[in-house]
Amino acid sequence: MITIMILLFIAGYTLIALENKTGINKTAIALILCITLWVLYIFAPPAQIIDADKTKFTEYIAENPALKQQNLTEQVQNFIVNEEMIYHLGDVAEILFYLLGAMTIVTLIDLHHGFSGITRFIRTHSKKKLLWLVILLTFILSAILDNMTTAIIMITLLGKLLDSPKEKWIFGSAIVIAANAGGAWTPIGDVTTIMLWIGNNITSGHIMKSLFLPSLVSCLLPVWIISFSLKGQLSAAGSVAATNETNPIGLKQQNTILILGILSLLAVPVFKSLTQLPPFAGITLMLGLMWIYTEILYNRHPQIPAQNQYRIPYVLKNIDLSTILFFLGILMAVAALEAIGILKLLSHFLDVKIHNIYFVNIIIGLLSSVIDNVPLVAAAIGMYPVLSPEAAAALPEAQYMANFIQNGAFWDLTAYCAGTGGSILIIGSAAGVVAMGLEKINFIWYLKHISLPAIIGFLAGLGIYFLQNQL
Repeated sequence: MITIMILLFIAGYTLIALENKTGINKTAIALILCITLWVLYIFAPPAQIIDADKTKFTEYIAENPALKQQNLTEQVQNFIVNEEMIYHLGDVAEILFYLLGAMTIVTLIDLHHGFSGITRFIRTHSKKKLLWLVILLTFILSAILDNMTTAIIMITLLGKLLDSPKEKWIFGSAIVIAANAGGAWTPIGDVTTIMLWIGNNITSGHIMKSLFLPSLVSCLLPVWIISFSLKGQLSAAGSVAATNETNPIGLKQQNTILILGILSLLAVPVFKSLTQLPPFAGITLMLGLMWIYTEILYNRHPQIPAQNQYRIPYVLKNIDLSTILFFLGILMAVAALEAIGILKLLSHFLDVKIHNIYFVNIIIGLLSSVIDNVPLVAAAIGMYPVLSPEAAAALPEAQYMANFIQNGAFWDLTAYCAGTGGSILIIGSAAGVVAMGLEKINFIWYLKHISLPAIIGFLAGLGIYFLQNQL
């Protein structure tokens, strides 16, 4: 059964990766893959299910003595339905509810043109200066927003500043690198860091301190290389980021919603550290507060037409629920592989054959340039449980096992490599796919002109992290 599940997962993921070729939405494939794997899991031989985690199964039966009257197959199926599936669904739900709240706040800002307040300050005639302004702004924004949203904002801005398609490709590619690097060093900057943070693999203060410099280097070095291909000045028409967007609530309220939205996102790590409640609780509270603010705002301005009132119920209709369902499908599919013990076997293979956290994470980084980084990180989390310092010290090779405690080097590297490795190819990240769609960046062009600088930046940041660790 294990072999069948592995082959099915590979086949399903191949169809997900070939979404543009097949014309079938990846969310549909992920949902089917998820349930099919759980069906195969529940009909696997009972001995195989028990062997995956004998201790957990034994404890479950001991806690539910009524099950001892049932046969082994019924015991195992009850264990899967009421223990394994509920346990993994709870972990996945924390991620999904956090993303739903964060996406709602970001969409609320966007519908009120709040991000125009940021881009309005970009004023320069130099193409190179513009590149650096855009990149630094992208790096900062993607640490707060997700990299896809940041890429959309900045690439849309470029359409008002640049005329040359070639220059749009250069700027768009640099934005992809900066967005992925910026999202890697904060707990809320990328789905993968959110997953590690929610799973208590990392803490917010630690990841920011450990990965800021490596992420910054992985951004600045390739952009510096790319900048040599830019020469000359912008046209007079394109030198100012003018916007013609109108908003019935006015510029003051537009900026207020931007500030409150960003503060709401930044408040979530603080809320978690103060209360110890999971991040979805913090984002839910912040969303409720933003909801009340917008209700009061529009109630005080009844002259605004109903069709121009972007209240939260309207915003929720504009959320990309397809993405939420995709994460549900792919994360629960990986959970099925974890439950039956496949990820444990894979971690054992990596420990025996490679036994180096840097090489393992370089592989994760290279794979993330082709494969979606969400299942990669989910697999890494499933392969290596977070150890307490005491448990790691008691194991053979205590120094190596210390890499897997909370805030251990393995988790830092997973966040860094999965995030920045997606810049190596244009299809390797949500930001890259957005740039490819909006500016029609050619895959082969990106491979020839951008992939090498991206690899150099990726390895340079890895080197910086290694030096930090040694010091």
